[in-house]
Amino acid sequence: MLVFIVYQRLTGPTHPALGKVEIAGETVKYRLIRSWGKEGDAKIEVSVENENINGTFHFRRFKSHDEWSEVHMQREGNKLIAFIPHQPMAGKVMYNISLSDGNASVSLREEPVIIRFTGIVPEYILFPHIILMFLAMVFSIRTGIEAYYRRENIFTYTQYTVIFFFLGGLILGPIVQKYAFGALWTGWPFGHDLTDNKTLVAFIFWVVALFKTMKDKKHRKWVIIATLALIAVYLIPHSVLGSELDYTQMQN
Repeated sequence: MLVFIVYQRLTGPTHPALGKVEIAGETVKYRLIRSWGKEGDAKIEVSVENENINGTFHFRRFKSHDEWSEVHMQREGNKLIAFIPHQPMAGKVMYNISLSDGNASVSLREEPVIIRFTGIVPEYILFPHIILMFLAMVFSIRTGIEAYYRRENIFTYTQYTVIFFFLGGLILGPIVQKYAFGALWTGWPFGHDLTDNKTLVAFIFWVVALFKTMKDKKHRKWVIIATLALIAVYLIPHSVLGSELDYTQMQN
């Protein structure tokens, strides 16, 4: 479970873009955020100790006809600061930063970073959702092990897996989606959100496994298939093909 948590965190499109560049003899390390779920404008900051180095912030809305905008970054101590105007839920903005010491200039990234804005998800909804999904993964793997070694608690653990998956993925999951992006479900048949779709696919496999184990408490085949299916969908990075606004289809 811990391996999958780290994998999902590091591979998802909301993981900060990390890197470093050299300018004026200084190594500038950056951590550019790719998700904003708070009130107000998104704060972008880069630590640059050399006060002779200035920053220019370049940005435009993703999937829009906007021209690139540029603003001079403000210095606060050893940090250069810029703000991205707050966007509606699922709105995305492309941005990049260039640094200059008056003689040389360097961009932090070859390709712009894309940040997605979300609504605020209450912690009393978000934390139970996360915990239940973690429990679903733990019990899924545990049930698969139980089936592989032909042990006695296959049916019991299959029940726990289905319950945790149903509550975390199909009850709290859509509620989180509603708070974050304004829609309860954006997967099949209404959309192509991979997070919703992979949750649905994995749950269907486990429902089949549950019915099989109801008839035969020692049934192994579908339990192992369902376990492998859940592992496969967790290999898909979180939030890929998630909700996003198409500004070209909206009035400015």
